[in-house]
Amino acid sequence: MPYTEVKKSGLYEALKRLMDIVFSFTLLILFSPLILVVALAIKIDTKGPILADTPERVGKGGKLFKMYKFRSMIQNAHAILRNSPKYSKLFHEYKKGSYKLKDDPRITRVGHFLRKHSIDEVPQFINILRGDMSLVGPRAYYPDELVEQQKMYPQTKSAVKVVLSIKPGVTGYWQVSGRSEINFDKRIKMDETYVRKRSIIYDLWIILKTPWAMISGKGAL
Repeated sequence: MPYTEVKKSGLYEALKRLMDIVFSFTLLILFSPLILVVALAIKIDTKGPILADTPERVGKGGKLFKMYKFRSMIQNAHAILRNSPKYSKLFHEYKKGSYKLKDDPRITRVGHFLRKHSIDEVPQFINILRGDMSLVGPRAYYPDELVEQQKMYPQTKSAVKVVLSIKPGVTGYWQVSGRSEINFDKRIKMDETYVRKRSIIYDLWIILKTPWAMISGKGAL
């Protein structure tokens, strides 16, 4: 996918990568007891893998990558929504609602709790260490999501190109400012604003706001 680069200093990029590595490595160690508990809860609650079996996401420069998340839905939820006639009406609502559903029947009992408090995102620290993601950045979109949403909101095409110029983040500006309650056109604009304004101070401000967003569960679906 084409992208429009918004250059920042080499010092910023180096400090951001260092911060990503230090934060993600430290948090993986701190969250290790939680990771074990969540993995056990998922296996007890429903049949299926511990990690979500979802398609690849769009990363920096349009490159696809596998995002690691705890499974919060039934097994094969992504394929079922798109291919099962039983879920055709729900899939239409999903696309119409900027690829978010308020009452998604595919979410498991444990999954509701994980998603509300963003605990399902914890495995993404592995993506950060691999270099696929950053701690702070835009949302990592599905390829078909980007295509369909740009058809619905054609005015967002230039913003999407800017957003794809950097790594997606585990948290970000829109995630701490309303999260899933924000539609695609506003969300992608907020992501573009972050790309243009990004700095170490701005990243730290977003990181400091993230715990409250996780605890409160505001806007989570």
